[in-house]
Amino acid sequence: MNETELKNIVKKIQNAQAEFQTVEVKRSKTQATEKLFDTLSSFSNQDEGGVIIFGLYESENFAVTGVDNVQELQKSVMNQCEQMEPPVRAVFTVAEIDGKSVVSAEIPPIDITERPCFYKGKGRLKGSYVRVGESDQHMSEYEVYSFEAYRKKYQDDIRTVDRAAVTSLNADKLNDYLKRLKTDKLNLSSLDDSQILELMSMIREDKPTLAAEFLFGLYPQAFFPQLGIIAVSVPGTEIGDIDIDGSRFIDNRRIEGTIPEMVDAALQFVRKNTRKKTIVDPDTGKRKDKTDYPVNSVREALLNALVHRDYSIHTEGMPVQLSIFTDRLEITNPGGLYGRLTLDTLGKVQPDTRNPVLATALEVLDMTENRYSGIPTIRRELKEHGLPDPEFRNERGEFTVCFRLAEEKNAQNGDIDIVEFCKTPRTRKEIAEYLGLSSVTYAINRHVKPLVDNGQIKLSIPDSPSSPNQRYYS
Repeated sequence: MNETELKNIVKKIQNAQAEFQTVEVKRSKTQATEKLFDTLSSFSNQDEGGVIIFGLYESENFAVTGVDNVQELQKSVMNQCEQMEPPVRAVFTVAEIDGKSVVSAEIPPIDITERPCFYKGKGRLKGSYVRVGESDQHMSEYEVYSFEAYRKKYQDDIRTVDRAAVTSLNADKLNDYLKRLKTDKLNLSSLDDSQILELMSMIREDKPTLAAEFLFGLYPQAFFPQLGIIAVSVPGTEIGDIDIDGSRFIDNRRIEGTIPEMVDAALQFVRKNTRKKTIVDPDTGKRKDKTDYPVNSVREALLNALVHRDYSIHTEGMPVQLSIFTDRLEITNPGGLYGRLTLDTLGKVQPDTRNPVLATALEVLDMTENRYSGIPTIRRELKEHGLPDPEFRNERGEFTVCFRLAEEKNAQNGDIDIVEFCKTPRTRKEIAEYLGLSSVTYAINRHVKPLVDNGQIKLSIPDSPSSPNQRYYS
């Protein structure tokens, strides 16, 4: 950073009247009297690093108070940097603003194989921090573990299921896997089945592994009750929204079974709780069904969530979440992006694989390609479907993919005017048919409820919103 860049950052802070994800402000005038360990840790542990700026006073609208003794300040900062593990190497810049010295200390990110960076005086667990907005927060035990798991290449997908026996696996599915595995593999074919299963980490120490249970188990949730999918369909845009009948969920299901079984069941849930329109091609006259979301893209996202989620003991109580809102579909899995992968490189580079045995076995079973083409496929199919690009969030041990619906035609403009249509009292079904929607619940929650809330549409039986005789009128 040069002086001009430092001055520009100060101006940005003063204009915004705030600190940032990568910028922390300190008033210190002679030395870093405030403890910097939390910030040194959090900046070192994020890919962008960060900058600490000395000589601004937050309580006085980030006014420039200046640093009186630049050399003493730098020594003080360096002393605290040496108390970190691994040591932090700050880079200093000095600029004169309003006749006063302002000092910046750039904190570079440390390599992911050395994270978390922590204050030695508190130890790894208590001295590790993560940056959240403009604050430094303690890393959770799981966040600390995640770095260690990558550094030491833990493979939680092949940990043994001590309460299980080989008889807990479906013999037919296991035999099909072995048959596929042996195809065109002469050396492997020469081994007996028990050797192959041991070699492929399906059986270890005469016990099934987690991967084996979630690929071939008769009922994996007998050993891992929460490692399934919680699927909900919400009558609004946020959890907690209710429909006209006062219900919080249109549909709510716990999905269990092996990974292939859970994917199939989750897709059925999505089909049931999203719309399907019939479109007539004006050129050919042929009818074609179009779903809210491209089915293959939803399948890819579900597979990614189940294959790449964290299967460590830290997340055994955390199911994958499938949430369908009136404007979007979200899938969230425990375990953020793994290794060196970032949101910017997602789908563009070959990623590290958290569960390599699970991923490879699903390739053998023709469930996945394992060629890192899932995200590009999702992006392409959403575009072809006329939907916005997928949104990805990586937040403190959770990864979320979000598919949003395209903006619909305003229900009070153009060819659609519900208020005008309801000059004659209408039933739910009549309104849905008018809107060209197959889901009556969706039609009412998406298009009618907002008009009821603002008084443009009234209920014929206001004391009994769910009455089958209910009519809507304007």
